[in-house]
Amino acid sequence: MDDTRRWYVASAPERYGRLRVEREDLGAARWLAELGPGQEDFGTVAGVAVPGFAAYVRVLHPASLDERPVSWAEVAAAYGRSVEPGAEWHRLVGTERFYHNASDHGLPGVWDEHPAEGPTPVGVARRLLPVLARHTGTAERCWFGLWAGYGRRSFDGVPCFETPHRERVLLSGPLDDVLSPVEPDEFAELPDLWWPQDRAWCVGGDVDLVSTYIGGSPELIAELLASPLLETLPVAPGDSVY
Repeated sequence: MDDTRRWYVASAPERYGRLRVEREDLGAARWLAELGPGQEDFGTVAGVAVPGFAAYVRVLHPASLDERPVSWAEVAAAYGRSVEPGAEWHRLVGTERFYHNASDHGLPGVWDEHPAEGPTPVGVARRLLPVLARHTGTAERCWFGLWAGYGRRSFDGVPCFETPHRERVLLSGPLDDVLSPVEPDEFAELPDLWWPQDRAWCVGGDVDLVSTYIGGSPELIAELLASPLLETLPVAPGDSVY
């Protein structure tokens, strides 16, 4: 009998950080199914950040050098390139699409680690929070979706809601508590989906992406695009995601 899962995967928690794991009523996620996204939206902005918003933005996950964040623009400039809408990291650095297991990567003095794949990195999330809070009236009551397949923790027996090709555990709590899972475990993933009770916006990420996508009001998206603390690109709901 293989006991690996028993030894290395913790049992389903009552809380994920300070976020409550919802085990009974998943009604707060029903609007996602009502608006879509449908299976046909998989691989698009609407499939990650929910269709129906007035505007969308792509937030790039930074690369790093000696554990310090490095923007895509800095990396692109070092290669004589620029970051344009639809930019793909592997093309920017001149490598294959499936670069993750390459034995050599980086450019000395510029970058030594690829952008983080998966949900929003902690550093990016910290910069998003105050902007998002200004554009909702319910920052103290928010909902979050965490992909059940990350594998660091078992969610056996916890009901999930579905988005295209993903099953997610529903979590709830104040917006600021989205960061709380990393306090006891620095390697814990942040939730992939975040939205406030008033549904003023939706933040979407995915295990396979090096970007976070946000749908919301034109005012929110304009503020994010103008932020000097975030590296962002405008996108449309039907655009491919990276």
